Amino acid sequence: MADTGRRTDRRLEQAILELLERRGPTATICPSDAARAVYEGDGDGWRALMEPARRAARRLVTAGEVEITQGGRPVDPDDARGPVRIRRAG
Repeated sequence: MADTGRRTDRRLEQAILELLERRGPTATICPSDAARAVYEGDGDGWRALMEPARRAARRLVTAGEVEITQGGRPVDPDDARGPVRIRRAG
């Protein structure tokens, strides 16, 4: 079971990086974009991957790969409340 979670975590991290790579250098994505990209089903089951997608983004912030923003400005992932966006680290 834990292996499945780790595999999903890696897939979410990879999805975030791939989605950003396909966009312009200053573009952002929503964590839901990564959740939808990883979810393998119909309907809105991707919603269960929203918190794991946010955690994946936080890990990528720690690794220096991305920034989490609100209102177009970088925020500390631990302080972010509400909707966030993800962009490549500048």
